[in-house]
Amino acid sequence: MRKIIQTDNAPAPVGPYNQGIVANGAMLFVAGQIPLDAKTGEIVGTEVATQTEKSIQNLIAVIEAAGSELSQVVKTSVFLKDMNDFAAMNEVYAKHFGDQDAPARACVEVARLPKDVLVEIECIAMVPQA
Repeated sequence: MRKIIQTDNAPAPVGPYNQGIVANGAMLFVAGQIPLDAKTGEIVGTEVATQTEKSIQNLIAVIEAAGSELSQVVKTSVFLKDMNDFAAMNEVYAKHFGDQDAPARACVEVARLPKDVLVEIECIAMVPQA
């Protein structure tokens, strides 16, 4: 069983994918979020810290639309345009995910990201049962 998650509080998909999918009512798979303003479609920020913050805010919007919360994230994947930005990204990331209860994570440098942004983040989260 799949439930499509869509919210106006995160950027609309620009291709054949959804913002999120809840599988079997228990696990949420959130598509990669980049630092776009959902209302204007414009990129937010020019440095990785600001772009990381906006990407996480977009993740939160999809997670909350699914009836979950950031503390329920079990895995993230972070895609960076430049691994030299790791420390700045990680500082912002840690403010949201902490250290002790942080989810599992992969972080990789990629050749290019949509709209030439500096960071993209996707996640998997648990969805509390009603």
